[in-house]
Amino acid sequence: MLIERAYADLPEGMGPAGEGWPWRVPCVRQLVEEGLAFRAPVTFLVGENGSGKSTLAEALAEGFGLDSYGGSAGYKYASSREASPLGRRMRFDPTREGRAMVRAPRIRRRGFFLRAETALEALSGERASQRISRHPGEMSHGEGFLLAFRERFSQRGLYVLDEPEAALSFTSCLELIALMDELGRAGAQVICATHSPLLTALPGAEIVEVGEHGMRSVKWAELGLVDHWRRYLSEPRAYLRHVLGQ
Repeated sequence: MLIERAYADLPEGMGPAGEGWPWRVPCVRQLVEEGLAFRAPVTFLVGENGSGKSTLAEALAEGFGLDSYGGSAGYKYASSREASPLGRRMRFDPTREGRAMVRAPRIRRRGFFLRAETALEALSGERASQRISRHPGEMSHGEGFLLAFRERFSQRGLYVLDEPEAALSFTSCLELIALMDELGRAGAQVICATHSPLLTALPGAEIVEVGEHGMRSVKWAELGLVDHWRRYLSEPRAYLRHVLGQ
């Protein structure tokens, strides 16, 4: 692992409650007040749309020096997009193993930020700089993701993923689980924002549930999304009758 805790400082002159987005988002308030502790090499951020999990994942990536649009540490090629207000205020308490990387110049940090909505542009940049062997335009969306996983998720560093399951089949998700486990065992650190009960089942991973309550550590079996998927797969009509009017 590289990071033990992440936290953010409020902009100078801002009151303790924060003013406007993203400072009033419950998970961001908790990040400012308490920080977010990392207890395992792989951490999942789970929550409903709008809960702030993607905002949090993006800021963690930006604070570490990963391309704010998605991509590798030390390089900016996908866009001229600047770091978010939260990303600019992010701070880290590194582990002993991660101290040299976290405190090093951006160019010496290692890792990758993969966000579903900008992955094509980021991976095109990776191909242009010869960091992956094929152009993502030559493959399906899911195949492009897997190529990045296989060829760029290969060294000790910080890997931040924002809903990677969006492009992956069931079998490909299993491949990603194996890779995340391998990275964690090799000393890397993975932070993944997801809606997937499949990914979050990785043994030994930390699961942080994000919502109106802020952030809290939960077990896989306690996740609301796991309960809903179980119920839906057991009896789809129990859910569909509410949305189809039948």
